[in-house]
Amino acid sequence: MTRLQTREPFEAYLGADDLVETRHDDIRNFANALLDDADDVEAARRVFLFVRDEVAHSWDIRGSRVTRSATDVLRYREGICYAKSHLAAALLRARGIPSGICYQRLTLLEDDSAGYAVHALNTVWLDSLNRWIRFDARGNKPGVYAEFSLDEERLAFRIRSEYDEVDYLVNHARPHPAISSTLRAWDDAMEMYLKHLPADLSEL
Repeated sequence: MTRLQTREPFEAYLGADDLVETRHDDIRNFANALLDDADDVEAARRVFLFVRDEVAHSWDIRGSRVTRSATDVLRYREGICYAKSHLAAALLRARGIPSGICYQRLTLLEDDSAGYAVHALNTVWLDSLNRWIRFDARGNKPGVYAEFSLDEERLAFRIRSEYDEVDYLVNHARPHPAISSTLRAWDDAMEMYLKHLPADLSEL
């Protein structure tokens, strides 16, 4: 089982900010409709499936729009992994289910010849199981396949230490500042994705 470093007060994982807009009416209304009377496990599974399958990854559709906040992603149904993680966290929190964000350092290509980029995924606290789990709603495509799992993690990417990839096992209640600043600095998603994603979170 993955051991997450959860350093912040538990209530922080129910909080809101300008990217994870937990209390926005659009988020609350959509979460209520999507999750209805689901328990915490089923709610987490539904959020995962919605964000994975119904929100396109910008790179996969070659979309130029930069979505940043949860409401952006909900409105336009597209975003890179950072933005998608904001929506997943906001939807779960809107239903009173604690959720956070984790990051990984991955190679841009099959090896380390082109450098690295930071990737985002989500955590969710399942009170019925008394533990955190992680899920990756990046979006499946050939060669990338993630599933919702309560036991062995089935994330989109396997960390390869031989290429200096890193699983940052810090459970963030808020988007990392390097991620927030990247999203705010660019207006073309393809340019941002190809040239300007942070390569690591070295302070972690």
